[in-house]
Amino acid sequence: MSKQKLGINTICTHVGEIKDAQFKGAISPIYLSTSYEFDNVDVKRYPRYFNTPNQEYLSKKIAALEHTEAALIFGSGMAAISHMFLAFLKQGDHIVVQNTLYGGTSNFIREEFHKYGIAYTFTNGYAVSDFEAAIQPNTKVIHIETPSNPLLTVTDIKAVADLAKSKGIISTIDNTFASPINQNPIDFGIDVVMHSATKYLGGHSDILAGTVASSQEHIDRIWNVSKNLGGSLSDMTVWMLERSMKTLALRVKAQTKNARKLAKFLDKHDAIAKVYYPGLKSHPEHELAKAQMRDFGAMLSFELVDGIDAMAFQKQLNLIKSSMSLAGVESTMLLPSETSHALLTQEQRDAVGISDSLIRFSVGIENFKDLKQDIEQAITETKVASFA
Repeated sequence: MSKQKLGINTICTHVGEIKDAQFKGAISPIYLSTSYEFDNVDVKRYPRYFNTPNQEYLSKKIAALEHTEAALIFGSGMAAISHMFLAFLKQGDHIVVQNTLYGGTSNFIREEFHKYGIAYTFTNGYAVSDFEAAIQPNTKVIHIETPSNPLLTVTDIKAVADLAKSKGIISTIDNTFASPINQNPIDFGIDVVMHSATKYLGGHSDILAGTVASSQEHIDRIWNVSKNLGGSLSDMTVWMLERSMKTLALRVKAQTKNARKLAKFLDKHDAIAKVYYPGLKSHPEHELAKAQMRDFGAMLSFELVDGIDAMAFQKQLNLIKSSMSLAGVESTMLLPSETSHALLTQEQRDAVGISDSLIRFSVGIENFKDLKQDIEQAITETKVASFA
């Protein structure tokens, strides 16, 4: 059966699994060897070449989920995005980067690109006109992130992809927040899709990994750089990632359902000043999100009203963890100013609207009523403590 005809849960479960021909086990075996036969074989396998059996087969699952021809798996999300950039950029080139995106990506560009002689421009906003205005004669790549981290801004994927194609520019996207369950940028014309697989693809807060998916031509180009930089992933972790991805669609759909309910609850709460979630009708890009996403995702952010300290509030949470990272089955909250965007200066955070009181909420699979109750009691306890 063609993988394009398979349902999403079937793809997650079966595409890219390795058949255990020897013992007929129900799951993929692990191949931990770092040394393989080289004589009279079709493929000379080596872990740094991204082609061990577990690496090769899991890449097929990722490509199937993102509707691409091929994919690569890396040791982290930053390994994936840095290798992707370096494959398409060289000295004298220029990249246009969306201004609202993961702080680690922004920091990498600002701190490392000058060493390679690569110029960059962060857009003033995230409308297609902002990207067009930033293009220069030597622009080779346009990079976007939608929904963005942590403000959940939504960028018009097709408009940016069309703009890039009209100028002969490669378009790339960080699709981590949406996951391939809620959004497939390739279908809208984007050239290369990357993920921090640490997040939804792993989904259990115990895997560090990254992925890039694209055409075979583009993946070959990225591979040609990556084999020299050595950012491959151990096969034990590759096997764990394949296991985790079997439940990807089930997890993301449950998390997204919770997030929709919690966003509406928070939006009506008198202790919440603002909620950032594309599923709310009040979100400025709500209609655009409806057009390019299957659902609105399980990430949201919010700000408490004046008088309720954001850090004190998080310390009062009993069920929701105050924790780094995101997208695990457990719900977590954090302050982007202290974590994901801590490497940016105060001025840089202010420029993109990331206040010190902004709380990012990664919604898990717990019962909605339990999460709601935890938030309510934390607000109450914080108010009591502040007036004690």
